[in-house]
Amino acid sequence: MRYFIEIAYHGKNYHGWQRQPNAISVQEKIEEALTTIRRKETSVVGAGRTDSGVHALQLFAHFDCDTQINYKELQHKLNAFLPDDIVVHAIFLVKKDAHARFDALSRSYKYQIYLGRNPFVLDTTWQIYSQKIAIKEMNKAAVVLLEYTNFKCFSKSKTDVRTYNCKITAAKWQLDGNILTFSISADRFLRNMVRAIVGTLIDVGLGKTSIADFRKIIESEDRSEAGLSVPAKGLFLTEISYPDIEISY
Repeated sequence: MRYFIEIAYHGKNYHGWQRQPNAISVQEKIEEALTTIRRKETSVVGAGRTDSGVHALQLFAHFDCDTQINYKELQHKLNAFLPDDIVVHAIFLVKKDAHARFDALSRSYKYQIYLGRNPFVLDTTWQIYSQKIAIKEMNKAAVVLLEYTNFKCFSKSKTDVRTYNCKITAAKWQLDGNILTFSISADRFLRNMVRAIVGTLIDVGLGKTSIADFRKIIESEDRSEAGLSVPAKGLFLTEISYPDIEISY
């Protein structure tokens, strides 16, 4: 039997989702908890990887079990066992061939910037001090992203991906008080892609890059042409969607 597990975590203390030999990851903590509670070696397959320091409001993973489980009881035990910065929101049975990574239809992220100084959100925002940012111009540039599919210019260098094509379906900036949030959705994302997009769009907002130049950056397929990779702490994986027929609660 295959089960999906819905997880949320604060990424500050972890070197991303994926298990690593010499660093603590979220996957490692989940697998250790499941193995201890079930008294049987249990591995999980995540919907994707988040980099070191990145947070997740929703991430799905799957694991296999040869017997039916009590969802609520296991959820309660996991939350009691896991560190406070990792939470299990749900566990549910899925079809035996459902896959947390390959069946995902889309993924959504948000990036939070605090305009000013606030010591209470240091771990979850990138703080920009006393900067006047042209949000309308950044939104005009964000719309340009939907016209393209090749985003090699925003990909981390020397990755082993087969294609740099992604279908971005939404990209928008929104200001709420001092919090400036960039939201983006696509069928897939490249390594470091969102953070590089944000850094490049900030250059548009600061008047360093025109919208015409933003197009040229995308078309260059050259990472060195794009802006900086903004700090990981402001990035959240917010939602992963699946076809309804694949998941049964």
